[in-house]
Amino acid sequence: MRTSAVSGRRGILGLIGRLGRRVGPGRLLAGGLLVLLLLVRIADPPPVEALRVRTFDALQVLAPRVPPAERPVAIVDIDEASLKEFGQWPWARTRLAAICGKLQEAGAAIVAFDIVFSEPDRLSPPLLAETLPDLSEAARADLRAQPDSDRVFAEAIGRMPVVLGQTAASTPVAWTGEGPPPQTGTAVVGTEFDPDRALIGFPGLIRNLPVLERAAAGRGVFTISPERDGVVRRVPMVLRAGGTVVPTLALDILRVATGADTLLIRTDDTGVVSIRLPELTVPTDPRGQIWVRFSPHDPGLYVSAKDLLNGTVPPDRLREKIVLVGTSSVGLLDNRTTPLDRSMPGVEIHAQLLENLLTGATLTVPNEATLIEAGATAAVSLAIILFAPILGALGLLLFGGLVAGQLVFLSWYRFSTNGILFDATFPLLTTFLVYLTLVFTNYFREQTGRKRIRAAFGRYLSPALVEQLALSPEPLRLGGEERRLTIMFSDVRGFTAIAEFYKDDPAGLTALMNRFLTPLTHAILDRQGTIDKYMGDAIMAFWNAPLRDDAHEVHAAAAALDMLARMDALNAARRSEAEAGGHPVLPLDVGIGINTGSCVVGNMGSDLRFDYSVLGDPVNVASRLEGQSKFYGVKIVLGAATADAIRDRYPVLELDRVRVKGKQEPETVFTLVGDEGFRRSEPFARLAERHAAMIAAYRARQWDETRAAADACRALAQGLRIDGLYALYAARAEAFLREPPPEEWDGVTVATAK
Repeated sequence: MRTSAVSGRRGILGLIGRLGRRVGPGRLLAGGLLVLLLLVRIADPPPVEALRVRTFDALQVLAPRVPPAERPVAIVDIDEASLKEFGQWPWARTRLAAICGKLQEAGAAIVAFDIVFSEPDRLSPPLLAETLPDLSEAARADLRAQPDSDRVFAEAIGRMPVVLGQTAASTPVAWTGEGPPPQTGTAVVGTEFDPDRALIGFPGLIRNLPVLERAAAGRGVFTISPERDGVVRRVPMVLRAGGTVVPTLALDILRVATGADTLLIRTDDTGVVSIRLPELTVPTDPRGQIWVRFSPHDPGLYVSAKDLLNGTVPPDRLREKIVLVGTSSVGLLDNRTTPLDRSMPGVEIHAQLLENLLTGATLTVPNEATLIEAGATAAVSLAIILFAPILGALGLLLFGGLVAGQLVFLSWYRFSTNGILFDATFPLLTTFLVYLTLVFTNYFREQTGRKRIRAAFGRYLSPALVEQLALSPEPLRLGGEERRLTIMFSDVRGFTAIAEFYKDDPAGLTALMNRFLTPLTHAILDRQGTIDKYMGDAIMAFWNAPLRDDAHEVHAAAAALDMLARMDALNAARRSEAEAGGHPVLPLDVGIGINTGSCVVGNMGSDLRFDYSVLGDPVNVASRLEGQSKFYGVKIVLGAATADAIRDRYPVLELDRVRVKGKQEPETVFTLVGDEGFRRSEPFARLAERHAAMIAAYRARQWDETRAAADACRALAQGLRIDGLYALYAARAEAFLREPPPEEWDGVTVATAK
């Protein structure tokens, strides 16, 4: 039996191998991926649903609902102005009764409250008589004789069609009235219906006071549950709360408007299909929800409760309209996020839903949408898998673009003309992943060939050229491109003396060069720099090529500071070694020049031998700047363009205006004296102020002030290793005091050495 099991496994593997060779590994892998993704779509996990609903959001953003010219709905808004005039919420029920009276006078067809009145009015006179302390018996009796506010409100509700709001609760809530609570009847037509399984459910239902519930013409739940990302897209028409099926606020408003006593819920095997009222059928998803087609937040829907109560609303503004009473006040926490607005009052969502239902502008997702999307996904993906070898790369790209365009058009067309939501993103994503799988297998085959090239030439060419040859096996061409670069030159000062010290030990000199070039190289490479070449003890490097680097000046400055820090560490280690070995040591000191400008970078040389290098005037200037570091007694010399790019981040001081050798135009040069923390420090602020005064005095021919400022700067710059700069300016001031410069002197220093 063991032998037959092994033979069976080998037979399956052999079959897969033969199938892979005949069909191709790429197509076989793409087919397996397609099957997996179709199973994912059927399972519909949260990430897939999130992608789909955000696509539907995009459709609404591109084509929001256009409200009808004659708005059937209006909102009486308990806004900030109303709260300011009549006091904080909750208001006395007598004021709400006054709102009902004003709406009745205005000719409103139906009034609905997006508010639940589950507790007695705390401002009702009989209740105040029992709760206020220190009342006289006469005052208490007078209050008891006043009418109860809740009964006054109930009487106002009973005079016209009013629908009261209810809210779902996460815990059971007991009904406090006598007998069963009034509720809207429901009838189910279709297959066997299990509301516990089909409908969105809540354990409890918070109703209004019994006296109010019985007076109202209807009652509806105004609970709006946003989706996982907090956006309201769907609103239930019916839900299960407190053990019973109840309509939502908008639906019961329409029931009252049509004079119906019962809601007809049509179902099938998937769940709810639609809800019917006289002359109105509302298609829903299997859970009894509908997608709201939103328009942007519309202040024109609102009438301030203050204006209504004060009688300043135009007579025809509310006539024969469905009027919702709610709030836009931020403090009352009834604002929601929709696909079109970050914050929309919840009452406006109910108003827009009512307009959707009354104008037939609702959105629908057919119950068979999953099968349609899966079928479209399978058809397109299989076409790509089958025709990929025939069409070639360009043909496949064009075919894929055509199919993608058709899917997007179909989604848009069904949305814009029929209000049907068809998800094109999953078919597009699946076909794209299938396409990527085919591309990946081709890429894998190409990579195998490139590995053979690397293995063949890796011992004879530089790694960079080997990689370029592997990526582009065709002969390498000469040439370059123009790009803005930052160039660095570094050189060890006094290297002649060091070389003389090692004249009898060339191996020791070589080891020393490797020892200091290695950390300097790492400082450059760690900050995205490119090493151009080594020139004895000198290094040339640049930034922003071959890879783009938007912060190339900053990275070059950081590399320079790191180079100095590594040289300090190396010198400390060499001193310790010299002390332990009892032999002298010459410290290593490095000068650095950095400049930024437009250069040509690329493969430079002949058709026989070339290097990836950089050419241009900024390169020559960078080399000259490095040569000036010793003259000015600083470690780092920066060109003007580099200094301008980093001065907001690093501490930069102006050195001089200098005409370097081989250049006619003077160059303003700077030095870098520390890191980002020092740039923000108070010591640097004081130094920068005195330093600027020194430069200004020097160019104004104020030699005594120059010398005094230089001495002050030297005291402030202790530990920055730029004492030589201030000694230079003090010496210049002394010299010009003895022999002033000619009248045409412009403050420019002419460099006599490279």
